[in-house]
Amino acid sequence: MICLTCQKEISDYSNYCNFCGAKQQTPTGGKRLMRSSTNVKLAGVCSGIAEYLNVDPTLVRLIWVLLSLIPGFVFGGILGYLLAWIIIPKTPPALPAASATPMSSAPKPA
Repeated sequence: MICLTCQKEISDYSNYCNFCGAKQQTPTGGKRLMRSSTNVKLAGVCSGIAEYLNVDPTLVRLIWVLLSLIPGFVFGGILGYLLAWIIIPKTPPALPAASATPMSSAPKPA
């Protein structure tokens, strides 16, 4: 993806340009439901849903477990989680931050 302000190449799912800091427009015009790659317990499904809904991931996990414990929903809860794991794409891992100080190959004085 190209930054709309500075025209530099940035990662496809960036909300902000890491060069100029400008907010980027997403291709879909809003948030995308994606599995989390940072807050993962099993596959990142509940955490991804929590990020999409702007709620605590623990709350989503707790609700999923409680609904799965209701008789008749155990198979549906497990099957739903597995289907979500397969269908919902995973967020790309975050790029490491660049170092603020340039590295020099010259030896340091003693």
